[in-house]
Amino acid sequence: MEGLLKLSTLMIVCMLVTAPMASDAAITCGAVTNSLGQCYNYLLRGGFIPRGCCFGVQRLHNMARTTRDRQQACRCIQGAARALGSRLNPGRAAGLPGACRVRISYPISARTNCNNVR
Repeated sequence: MEGLLKLSTLMIVCMLVTAPMASDAAITCGAVTNSLGQCYNYLLRGGFIPRGCCFGVQRLHNMARTTRDRQQACRCIQGAARALGSRLNPGRAAGLPGACRVRISYPISARTNCNNVR
């Protein structure tokens, strides 16, 4: 129950923080957050990666077809990472696509310049 409350809070924060950025892209921060929601515990605590998490990473990859979509997804991920703060393990976040065998065109990192994502 506590995890669900945290996830709901994270989703709301992400939507509020990044909502103004969503106007030009078809992908929304809500969609990004929904796709990666099952990754939450792994990104914070480690352990095994839930199957639903990897399905979500693949779904996000499939949704982000255009440059604008990929840039928006990058911004949404960064907003979520900022909301989680020091609780987020940056190494797990960066390694998540590879661990799920999904190839994305940019690194998942708070330092990624989303404007350079193609």
